[in-house]
Amino acid sequence: MEDTLASLHPDCPDWRRLGPTPADAVLRAQAAAVTSDATDRQEQWSKGFTRRRLLAGGLGVGVAATQLVTTRVSWAAPNVDPGGTLVVVFLRGGMDGLSVLVPADDPELLKARPGIAVRAASLLNVQRGFGMHPAMAPLLPLMTAGRLAAVPAVSTPDLTRSHFQAQDCLERGGAARSPVQSGWLDRVLQELGPGTTFRGLGIGARMSRALLGNSDPVMLTSLKDFTVKGIDGVAPQTLAALETLYTGIDHPLGAQGLDALQAAASAQSYAKQQQKPAKERGYPDGDFGAALATLAQLIKAKAGVRVATVDLGGWDMHTDLGTVDGGDMTNSLKTVAGALAAFAAELGPDLDKTTVVTMSEFGRRVGQNANSGTDHGHGGVALVLGGGVKGGVHGRWEGLAPGVLDQGDVPGTNDYRDLLSEVVMGRLGLSAAQAAKVFPGWKPSPLGVMA
Repeated sequence: MEDTLASLHPDCPDWRRLGPTPADAVLRAQAAAVTSDATDRQEQWSKGFTRRRLLAGGLGVGVAATQLVTTRVSWAAPNVDPGGTLVVVFLRGGMDGLSVLVPADDPELLKARPGIAVRAASLLNVQRGFGMHPAMAPLLPLMTAGRLAAVPAVSTPDLTRSHFQAQDCLERGGAARSPVQSGWLDRVLQELGPGTTFRGLGIGARMSRALLGNSDPVMLTSLKDFTVKGIDGVAPQTLAALETLYTGIDHPLGAQGLDALQAAASAQSYAKQQQKPAKERGYPDGDFGAALATLAQLIKAKAGVRVATVDLGGWDMHTDLGTVDGGDMTNSLKTVAGALAAFAAELGPDLDKTTVVTMSEFGRRVGQNANSGTDHGHGGVALVLGGGVKGGVHGRWEGLAPGVLDQGDVPGTNDYRDLLSEVVMGRLGLSAAQAAKVFPGWKPSPLGVMA
Protein backbone atom coordinates (compact mmCIF):
# COMPACT_ATOMS: atom_id res chain seq x y z
CA MET A 1 0.00 0.00 0.00
CA GLU A 2 2.88 2.38 0.76
CA ASP A 3 4.27 1.88 -2.75
CA THR A 4 0.81 2.55 -4.15
CA LEU A 5 0.49 5.77 -2.17
CA ALA A 6 3.93 6.91 -3.21
CA SER A 7 3.16 6.24 -6.86
CA LEU A 8 -0.11 8.13 -6.61
CA HIS A 9 1.63 11.09 -5.05
CA PRO A 10 5.28 11.06 -6.17
CA ASP A 11 5.80 14.80 -5.67
CA CYS A 12 5.04 14.60 -1.96
CA PRO A 13 7.33 11.96 -0.40
CA ASP A 14 6.30 13.06 3.09
CA TRP A 15 2.72 11.85 2.64
CA ARG A 16 3.05 9.75 5.81
CA ARG A 17 3.17 12.94 7.87
CA LEU A 18 -0.37 13.83 6.86
CA GLY A 19 -1.77 11.44 9.47
CA PRO A 20 -5.22 9.83 9.33
CA THR A 21 -7.46 11.71 6.91
CA PRO A 22 -10.81 11.21 5.19
CA ALA A 23 -8.79 10.01 2.23
CA ASP A 24 -7.90 6.89 4.22
CA ALA A 25 -11.45 5.66 3.81
CA VAL A 26 -11.21 6.38 0.12
CA LEU A 27 -8.01 4.34 -0.14
CA ARG A 28 -9.57 1.41 1.68
CA ALA A 29 -12.58 1.51 -0.62
CA GLN A 30 -10.33 1.71 -3.66
CA ALA A 31 -8.21 -1.19 -2.41
CA ALA A 32 -11.33 -3.30 -1.96
CA ALA A 33 -12.50 -2.35 -5.43
CA VAL A 34 -9.15 -3.31 -6.95
CA THR A 35 -9.27 -6.70 -5.20
CA SER A 36 -12.81 -7.33 -6.39
CA ASP A 37 -11.96 -6.20 -9.89
CA ALA A 38 -8.95 -8.51 -10.02
CA THR A 39 -11.17 -11.47 -9.09
CA ASP A 40 -13.72 -10.51 -11.73
CA ARG A 41 -10.96 -10.02 -14.30
CA GLN A 42 -9.54 -13.50 -13.68
CA GLU A 43 -12.98 -15.03 -14.10
CA GLN A 44 -13.78 -13.04 -17.24
CA TRP A 45 -10.46 -13.67 -18.91
CA SER A 46 -10.64 -17.38 -18.20
CA LYS A 47 -13.70 -17.48 -20.46
CA GLY A 48 -12.54 -15.27 -23.30
CA PHE A 49 -11.27 -11.87 -24.28
CA THR A 50 -12.97 -8.57 -23.64
CA ARG A 51 -12.48 -5.81 -26.14
CA ARG A 52 -9.96 -4.16 -23.88
CA ARG A 53 -8.14 -7.45 -23.35
CA LEU A 54 -7.87 -8.02 -27.08
CA LEU A 55 -6.28 -4.62 -27.58
CA ALA A 56 -4.06 -4.59 -24.53
CA GLY A 57 -3.18 -8.22 -23.92
CA GLY A 58 -0.61 -10.61 -25.31
CA LEU A 59 -0.96 -9.25 -28.84
CA GLY A 60 1.40 -6.45 -27.93
CA VAL A 61 -0.72 -3.35 -28.25
CA GLY A 62 0.96 -0.08 -27.37
CA VAL A 63 -1.81 1.39 -25.23
CA ALA A 64 -1.75 2.61 -21.64
CA ALA A 65 -1.36 -0.14 -19.07
CA THR A 66 -4.32 1.23 -17.14
CA GLN A 67 -6.61 -0.15 -19.82
CA LEU A 68 -5.98 -3.61 -18.39
CA VAL A 69 -7.89 -2.75 -15.24
CA THR A 70 -11.39 -3.14 -16.63
CA THR A 71 -13.21 -6.32 -17.62
CA ARG A 72 -16.36 -4.71 -18.91
CA VAL A 73 -17.41 -5.27 -22.52
CA SER A 74 -20.08 -2.58 -22.79
CA TRP A 75 -18.42 -0.34 -25.34
CA ALA A 76 -20.91 1.81 -27.17
CA ALA A 77 -22.08 1.38 -30.72
CA PRO A 78 -20.36 3.49 -33.39
CA ASN A 79 -21.89 6.03 -35.76
CA VAL A 80 -23.72 8.09 -33.14
CA ASP A 81 -23.81 11.88 -33.58
CA PRO A 82 -21.10 12.99 -31.14
CA GLY A 83 -22.36 16.50 -30.37
CA GLY A 84 -19.93 18.77 -28.54
CA THR A 85 -16.66 17.94 -26.81
CA LEU A 86 -15.45 18.84 -23.32
CA VAL A 87 -11.70 18.79 -22.75
CA VAL A 88 -10.43 18.84 -19.16
CA VAL A 89 -6.80 19.86 -18.70
CA PHE A 90 -5.52 19.00 -15.21
CA LEU A 91 -2.53 21.13 -14.19
CA ARG A 92 -1.22 18.93 -11.40
CA GLY A 93 0.80 20.24 -8.50
CA GLY A 94 -1.26 23.25 -7.44
CA MET A 95 -0.89 26.10 -9.94
CA ASP A 96 -0.37 29.58 -8.51
CA GLY A 97 -3.46 31.44 -9.65
CA LEU A 98 -2.09 34.81 -8.55
CA SER A 99 0.69 34.49 -11.13
CA VAL A 100 -1.73 33.64 -13.93
CA LEU A 101 -4.72 35.91 -13.33
CA VAL A 102 -3.19 38.82 -11.45
CA PRO A 103 -5.24 41.33 -9.39
CA ALA A 104 -3.08 44.17 -10.62
CA ASP A 105 -4.94 46.92 -8.73
CA ASP A 106 -4.66 45.25 -5.32
CA PRO A 107 -1.93 46.93 -3.22
CA GLU A 108 -1.69 43.90 -0.96
CA LEU A 109 -0.17 41.80 -3.75
CA LEU A 110 3.17 43.64 -3.91
CA LYS A 111 3.37 43.68 -0.12
CA ALA A 112 2.98 39.92 0.02
CA ARG A 113 5.15 39.19 -3.02
CA PRO A 114 7.86 41.81 -3.36
CA GLY A 115 10.13 39.54 -5.38
CA ILE A 116 7.80 37.48 -7.55
CA ALA A 117 4.60 39.47 -8.16
CA VAL A 118 3.89 40.17 -11.81
CA ARG A 119 3.89 43.95 -12.24
CA ALA A 120 0.91 45.71 -13.79
CA ALA A 121 2.93 47.10 -16.68
CA SER A 122 3.68 43.58 -17.93
CA LEU A 123 0.14 42.20 -17.82
CA LEU A 124 -2.30 41.45 -20.61
CA ASN A 125 -5.35 43.49 -19.70
CA VAL A 126 -8.49 41.47 -18.96
CA GLN A 127 -11.17 43.23 -16.86
CA ARG A 128 -12.29 43.90 -13.28
CA GLY A 129 -8.81 45.04 -12.34
CA PHE A 130 -7.19 41.79 -13.45
CA GLY A 131 -4.45 41.14 -15.95
CA MET A 132 -3.01 37.93 -17.31
CA HIS A 133 0.61 36.82 -17.19
CA PRO A 134 2.42 37.93 -20.38
CA ALA A 135 3.43 34.31 -21.10
CA MET A 136 -0.25 33.74 -21.93
CA ALA A 137 0.05 36.01 -24.98
CA PRO A 138 -0.57 33.15 -27.47
CA LEU A 139 -4.16 33.09 -26.13
CA LEU A 140 -4.67 36.82 -26.72
CA PRO A 141 -6.71 36.25 -29.93
CA LEU A 142 -9.14 34.10 -27.94
CA MET A 143 -9.31 36.75 -25.21
CA THR A 144 -10.01 39.45 -27.77
CA ALA A 145 -12.71 37.32 -29.40
CA GLY A 146 -14.42 36.75 -26.03
CA ARG A 147 -13.61 33.05 -26.04
CA LEU A 148 -11.49 32.91 -22.89
CA ALA A 149 -13.00 33.11 -19.41
CA ALA A 150 -11.27 33.02 -16.03
CA VAL A 151 -12.59 32.24 -12.56
CA PRO A 152 -10.43 33.38 -9.61
CA ALA A 153 -10.69 32.11 -6.03
CA VAL A 154 -11.96 28.74 -7.26
CA SER A 155 -11.52 25.64 -5.15
CA THR A 156 -12.78 22.34 -3.86
CA PRO A 157 -15.17 22.66 -0.90
CA ASP A 158 -12.59 21.48 1.64
CA LEU A 159 -9.50 23.36 2.78
CA THR A 160 -6.63 20.91 2.41
CA ARG A 161 -3.02 21.43 1.46
CA SER A 162 -2.54 17.77 0.55
CA HIS A 163 -2.11 17.14 -3.17
CA PHE A 164 -3.66 13.70 -2.89
CA GLN A 165 -6.72 14.76 -0.91
CA ALA A 166 -7.42 17.82 -3.06
CA GLN A 167 -6.99 15.96 -6.35
CA ASP A 168 -9.17 13.10 -5.15
CA CYS A 169 -11.92 15.49 -4.05
CA LEU A 170 -11.81 17.46 -7.28
CA GLU A 171 -11.75 14.45 -9.58
CA ARG A 172 -14.61 12.73 -7.79
CA GLY A 173 -16.59 15.98 -8.04
CA GLY A 174 -17.59 16.04 -4.39
CA ALA A 175 -16.52 16.94 -0.90
CA ALA A 176 -13.83 14.96 0.95
CA ARG A 177 -16.40 12.97 2.94
CA SER A 178 -18.67 12.28 -0.03
CA PRO A 179 -19.50 8.56 -0.43
CA VAL A 180 -19.36 8.87 -4.23
CA GLN A 181 -16.29 7.04 -5.53
CA SER A 182 -16.65 7.25 -9.32
CA GLY A 183 -15.12 10.14 -11.21
CA TRP A 184 -17.28 13.07 -12.22
CA LEU A 185 -16.48 12.60 -15.92
CA ASP A 186 -17.50 8.95 -15.66
CA ARG A 187 -20.88 10.14 -14.39
CA VAL A 188 -21.07 12.64 -17.24
CA LEU A 189 -20.58 9.80 -19.73
CA GLN A 190 -23.25 7.74 -18.00
CA GLU A 191 -25.72 10.60 -18.45
CA LEU A 192 -24.72 11.16 -22.08
CA GLY A 193 -25.46 7.55 -22.98
CA PRO A 194 -24.04 5.54 -25.89
CA GLY A 195 -21.53 6.97 -28.30
CA THR A 196 -18.51 5.92 -30.30
CA THR A 197 -15.44 4.00 -29.17
CA PHE A 198 -13.65 7.29 -28.48
CA ARG A 199 -16.50 8.97 -26.56
CA GLY A 200 -14.46 9.00 -23.33
CA LEU A 201 -10.76 9.53 -23.86
CA GLY A 202 -7.70 9.98 -21.68
CA ILE A 203 -4.46 10.90 -23.38
CA GLY A 204 -1.29 10.18 -21.46
CA ALA A 205 0.42 7.59 -19.33
CA ARG A 206 -2.06 7.58 -16.46
CA MET A 207 -5.81 7.27 -16.15
CA SER A 208 -7.43 10.40 -14.76
CA ARG A 209 -9.32 9.71 -11.53
CA ALA A 210 -12.18 11.76 -13.02
CA LEU A 211 -12.77 9.03 -15.66
CA LEU A 212 -12.79 6.03 -13.34
CA GLY A 213 -16.07 4.15 -13.10
CA ASN A 214 -18.33 2.24 -15.46
CA SER A 215 -17.88 4.19 -18.70
CA ASP A 216 -14.85 2.32 -20.10
CA PRO A 217 -12.83 5.25 -21.47
CA VAL A 218 -10.03 4.70 -23.96
CA MET A 219 -6.49 5.47 -22.78
CA LEU A 220 -3.80 6.12 -25.34
CA THR A 221 -0.52 7.92 -25.69
CA SER A 222 -0.66 8.32 -29.47
CA LEU A 223 -2.79 7.12 -32.35
CA LYS A 224 0.02 5.28 -34.08
CA ASP A 225 0.64 3.17 -30.95
CA PHE A 226 -3.02 2.24 -30.53
CA THR A 227 -2.83 -0.86 -32.68
CA VAL A 228 -2.74 -4.63 -32.72
CA LYS A 229 0.89 -5.30 -33.46
CA GLY A 230 0.79 -9.04 -33.77
CA ILE A 231 3.86 -11.20 -34.05
CA ASP A 232 6.80 -9.47 -35.71
CA GLY A 233 6.65 -9.81 -39.46
CA VAL A 234 3.17 -11.33 -39.64
CA ALA A 235 0.91 -8.57 -38.28
CA PRO A 236 -1.43 -8.60 -41.33
CA GLN A 237 -1.85 -12.37 -41.02
CA THR A 238 -2.57 -11.94 -37.31
CA LEU A 239 -5.31 -9.40 -38.03
CA ALA A 240 -6.82 -11.57 -40.73
CA ALA A 241 -6.86 -14.56 -38.38
CA LEU A 242 -8.50 -12.55 -35.61
CA GLU A 243 -11.15 -11.17 -37.95
CA THR A 244 -11.97 -14.69 -39.05
CA LEU A 245 -12.00 -15.90 -35.45
CA TYR A 246 -14.50 -13.30 -34.28
CA THR A 247 -16.74 -13.24 -37.36
CA GLY A 248 -20.05 -15.05 -37.02
CA ILE A 249 -19.70 -15.97 -33.35
CA ASP A 250 -23.14 -15.91 -31.72
CA HIS A 251 -21.87 -14.36 -28.50
CA PRO A 252 -21.44 -10.75 -27.31
CA LEU A 253 -17.69 -11.24 -27.12
CA GLY A 254 -17.63 -12.01 -30.83
CA ALA A 255 -19.01 -8.56 -31.61
CA GLN A 256 -16.68 -7.03 -29.04
CA GLY A 257 -13.68 -8.68 -30.65
CA LEU A 258 -14.58 -7.26 -34.05
CA ASP A 259 -15.26 -3.85 -32.51
CA ALA A 260 -11.82 -3.91 -30.92
CA LEU A 261 -10.17 -4.61 -34.25
CA GLN A 262 -12.23 -1.86 -35.85
CA ALA A 263 -11.22 0.57 -33.09
CA ALA A 264 -7.55 -0.15 -33.72
CA ALA A 265 -8.09 0.19 -37.47
CA SER A 266 -9.90 3.49 -36.94
CA ALA A 267 -7.03 4.82 -34.84
CA GLN A 268 -4.56 3.95 -37.56
CA SER A 269 -6.78 5.56 -40.17
CA TYR A 270 -6.99 8.76 -38.14
CA ALA A 271 -3.23 8.72 -37.63
CA LYS A 272 -2.62 8.50 -41.38
CA GLN A 273 -4.87 11.49 -42.05
CA GLN A 274 -2.31 13.77 -40.42
CA GLN A 275 1.16 13.54 -41.87
CA LYS A 276 2.80 16.49 -40.12
CA PRO A 277 4.23 16.03 -36.61
CA ALA A 278 2.84 18.17 -33.80
CA LYS A 279 5.70 20.65 -33.79
CA GLU A 280 5.18 21.48 -37.46
CA ARG A 281 1.53 22.15 -36.67
CA GLY A 282 2.47 24.84 -34.16
CA TYR A 283 2.52 22.82 -30.93
CA PRO A 284 5.39 23.21 -28.45
CA ASP A 285 7.75 20.31 -27.81
CA GLY A 286 6.78 17.80 -25.16
CA ASP A 287 4.03 15.39 -24.20
CA PHE A 288 1.43 18.07 -23.50
CA GLY A 289 1.56 19.54 -27.00
CA ALA A 290 1.62 16.06 -28.53
CA ALA A 291 -1.45 15.04 -26.50
CA LEU A 292 -3.48 18.04 -27.64
CA ALA A 293 -2.35 17.45 -31.21
CA THR A 294 -3.65 13.87 -31.03
CA LEU A 295 -6.92 15.07 -29.54
CA ALA A 296 -7.34 17.68 -32.28
CA GLN A 297 -6.92 14.94 -34.90
CA LEU A 298 -9.71 12.87 -33.38
CA ILE A 299 -12.09 15.80 -33.02
CA LYS A 300 -11.51 16.96 -36.59
CA ALA A 301 -11.95 13.38 -37.82
CA LYS A 302 -15.40 13.29 -36.15
CA ALA A 303 -14.37 10.32 -34.01
CA GLY A 304 -17.14 11.10 -31.52
CA VAL A 305 -15.08 12.38 -28.59
CA ARG A 306 -17.43 13.70 -25.88
CA VAL A 307 -15.05 14.10 -22.96
CA ALA A 308 -11.25 13.99 -22.91
CA THR A 309 -8.56 14.53 -20.30
CA VAL A 310 -4.98 15.69 -20.61
CA ASP A 311 -2.55 16.20 -17.71
CA LEU A 312 0.40 18.51 -17.24
CA GLY A 313 2.43 18.34 -14.04
CA GLY A 314 5.17 20.52 -12.63
CA TRP A 315 3.12 23.25 -10.87
CA ASP A 316 4.36 22.64 -7.32
CA MET A 317 6.69 25.65 -7.37
CA HIS A 318 8.03 25.98 -3.83
CA THR A 319 11.32 27.48 -5.00
CA ASP A 320 12.45 29.99 -7.62
CA LEU A 321 9.07 30.64 -9.20
CA GLY A 322 10.79 33.27 -11.32
CA THR A 323 9.73 36.50 -12.98
CA VAL A 324 8.19 37.46 -16.31
CA ASP A 325 11.70 37.36 -17.79
CA GLY A 326 12.12 33.66 -17.04
CA GLY A 327 11.78 30.90 -14.50
CA ASP A 328 9.51 27.95 -13.86
CA MET A 329 6.17 29.79 -13.98
CA THR A 330 6.93 31.67 -17.18
CA ASN A 331 8.22 28.55 -18.93
CA SER A 332 5.27 26.42 -17.84
CA LEU A 333 2.71 29.03 -18.88
CA LYS A 334 4.36 29.36 -22.28
CA THR A 335 3.89 25.61 -22.75
CA VAL A 336 0.22 25.73 -21.74
CA ALA A 337 -0.65 28.83 -23.73
CA GLY A 338 1.27 27.74 -26.81
CA ALA A 339 -0.30 24.28 -26.87
CA LEU A 340 -3.85 25.54 -26.25
CA ALA A 341 -3.47 28.23 -28.91
CA ALA A 342 -2.25 25.65 -31.44
CA PHE A 343 -5.12 23.34 -30.46
CA ALA A 344 -7.70 26.09 -31.00
CA ALA A 345 -6.14 27.11 -34.30
CA GLU A 346 -6.05 23.55 -35.62
CA LEU A 347 -9.67 22.91 -34.70
CA GLY A 348 -10.82 25.93 -36.67
CA PRO A 349 -14.64 25.76 -37.00
CA ASP A 350 -14.70 22.68 -34.74
CA LEU A 351 -13.74 24.95 -31.83
CA ASP A 352 -17.36 26.18 -31.90
CA LYS A 353 -18.42 22.83 -30.41
CA THR A 354 -15.36 22.31 -28.17
CA THR A 355 -14.85 23.74 -24.68
CA VAL A 356 -11.62 23.41 -22.67
CA VAL A 357 -11.46 23.72 -18.88
CA THR A 358 -8.18 23.92 -16.98
CA MET A 359 -8.15 22.78 -13.36
CA SER A 360 -5.59 22.48 -10.57
CA GLU A 361 -6.09 20.93 -7.15
CA PHE A 362 -5.52 24.17 -5.25
CA GLY A 363 -3.89 27.57 -5.49
CA ARG A 364 -0.89 28.86 -3.55
CA ARG A 365 -0.33 30.99 -0.45
CA VAL A 366 -0.62 34.73 -1.02
CA GLY A 367 2.76 35.51 0.47
CA GLN A 368 5.98 34.36 -1.15
CA ASN A 369 8.19 32.06 0.92
CA ALA A 370 11.88 32.39 1.80
CA ASN A 371 12.87 30.48 -1.35
CA SER A 372 11.22 32.89 -3.80
CA GLY A 373 8.41 30.44 -4.35
CA THR A 374 4.93 29.81 -2.99
CA ASP A 375 3.54 27.10 -0.74
CA HIS A 376 0.30 25.13 -0.85
CA GLY A 377 -2.79 27.30 -0.51
CA HIS A 378 -6.50 27.14 -1.26
CA GLY A 379 -8.28 29.29 -3.85
CA GLY A 380 -6.78 29.08 -7.34
CA VAL A 381 -7.83 29.92 -10.87
CA ALA A 382 -9.66 28.02 -13.61
CA LEU A 383 -9.67 28.93 -17.29
CA VAL A 384 -12.41 28.11 -19.77
CA LEU A 385 -11.93 28.59 -23.49
CA GLY A 386 -13.49 27.67 -26.79
CA GLY A 387 -17.01 27.52 -28.14
CA GLY A 388 -19.96 28.75 -26.11
CA VAL A 389 -17.74 30.61 -23.64
CA LYS A 390 -18.51 34.11 -22.37
CA GLY A 391 -15.14 35.82 -22.07
CA GLY A 392 -13.88 37.79 -19.10
CA VAL A 393 -13.51 37.28 -15.36
CA HIS A 394 -16.38 35.56 -13.57
CA GLY A 395 -17.32 34.67 -10.01
CA ARG A 396 -16.82 36.37 -6.66
CA TRP A 397 -13.56 38.13 -5.90
CA GLU A 398 -13.10 39.82 -2.53
CA GLY A 399 -9.51 40.99 -2.81
CA LEU A 400 -6.40 40.23 -0.79
CA ALA A 401 -6.91 42.30 2.36
CA PRO A 402 -5.81 40.46 5.51
CA GLY A 403 -9.38 40.25 6.78
CA VAL A 404 -10.45 38.47 3.59
CA LEU A 405 -7.79 35.79 3.52
CA ASP A 406 -8.40 32.28 4.81
CA GLN A 407 -5.40 31.41 7.00
CA GLY A 408 -3.18 33.34 4.64
CA ASP A 409 -4.77 31.85 1.52
CA VAL A 410 -7.04 33.15 -1.19
CA PRO A 411 -10.44 31.93 0.04
CA GLY A 412 -12.37 29.44 -2.06
CA THR A 413 -15.30 31.73 -2.77
CA ASN A 414 -16.16 29.96 -6.05
CA ASP A 415 -16.83 26.24 -5.86
CA TYR A 416 -15.54 24.07 -8.71
CA ARG A 417 -18.90 22.32 -8.87
CA ASP A 418 -20.60 25.58 -9.84
CA LEU A 419 -18.19 25.97 -12.74
CA LEU A 420 -18.24 22.35 -13.89
CA SER A 421 -22.03 22.05 -13.63
CA GLU A 422 -22.43 25.07 -15.87
CA VAL A 423 -19.94 23.75 -18.40
CA VAL A 424 -21.45 20.25 -18.71
CA MET A 425 -24.91 21.76 -19.19
CA GLY A 426 -23.77 24.44 -21.62
CA ARG A 427 -21.34 22.35 -23.67
CA LEU A 428 -22.71 18.81 -23.46
CA GLY A 429 -26.41 19.61 -23.15
CA LEU A 430 -27.04 17.93 -19.81
CA SER A 431 -30.18 19.02 -18.00
CA ALA A 432 -30.16 20.39 -14.47
CA ALA A 433 -31.47 17.03 -13.26
CA GLN A 434 -28.63 15.21 -15.02
CA ALA A 435 -26.04 17.64 -13.67
CA ALA A 436 -27.39 16.90 -10.18
CA LYS A 437 -26.51 13.23 -10.75
CA VAL A 438 -23.01 14.20 -11.83
CA PHE A 439 -22.53 16.34 -8.71
CA PRO A 440 -24.83 14.70 -6.15
CA GLY A 441 -25.89 16.76 -3.18
CA TRP A 442 -24.87 20.05 -4.78
CA LYS A 443 -27.17 22.84 -5.99
CA PRO A 444 -25.08 24.90 -8.41
CA SER A 445 -25.01 28.67 -8.68
CA PRO A 446 -24.03 29.58 -12.28
CA LEU A 447 -20.97 31.76 -12.66
CA GLY A 448 -21.83 33.03 -16.13
CA VAL A 449 -18.89 31.46 -17.99
CA MET A 450 -21.10 29.94 -20.70
CA ALA A 451 -22.92 32.23 -23.09
